[in-house]
Amino acid sequence: MAGLQNARPVANAVGSNVTAVNVNNLPGLNTLGISLVRIDYGVNGQNPPHTHPRATEILYVGHGTLLVGFVTSNGDGNRLFTKTLNMGDVFVFPEELIHFQFNVGRSPAVAFAALSSQNPGVVTIANSVFGSNPAIDPNVLARAFQLDPRVIMDLQAKF
Repeated sequence: MAGLQNARPVANAVGSNVTAVNVNNLPGLNTLGISLVRIDYGVNGQNPPHTHPRATEILYVGHGTLLVGFVTSNGDGNRLFTKTLNMGDVFVFPEELIHFQFNVGRSPAVAFAALSSQNPGVVTIANSVFGSNPAIDPNVLARAFQLDPRVIMDLQAKF
C-alpha cells in the first residue's frame, strides 16, 4: 500500500483521520497477526475513546504533542493512565482497554501505530453507545449514565 507519507484531511467532528493498513486492504497480512495505522490530528483533534477487541496497540508520535491514555478494567478500579507524548515517543495500549489520543499541541500532529492483529477491529465508544442501530432505549442509557433521558436523546441525535 502506497501513500502513508501523505497527510490526510481532518475536517470532521473529531478532527482526526485514521488510515488503516490491515488485511482488508493488504491481503498479504492474512495470518501474520499485524497491522498498521497512520493517524492525522488537527489542532485539538482527537482519536476518541475506543477499543480494539483483538489487538494490543503500540503508538509512535511522528510529529506533534499528544495526550494519550487508557482506562483499566472494572476489576482493577477503572484506573486512568495518561502521558503527554512528544515527537519520537512511544506508548502501549493493552488489548480491549478503552484508550484515546488528543492533540494538545499548537500544530497538527501525526502518529503511527502497530497492532497485534491483521484485523484488530475498532469499537468507538460514543458511536457505539449513542449511535447504535437501532438506538438503545434512552431510559436504559439515562439510568446507566445517571442523566435525564432528554439529554440521552440529544446525544443520540448527534450520532
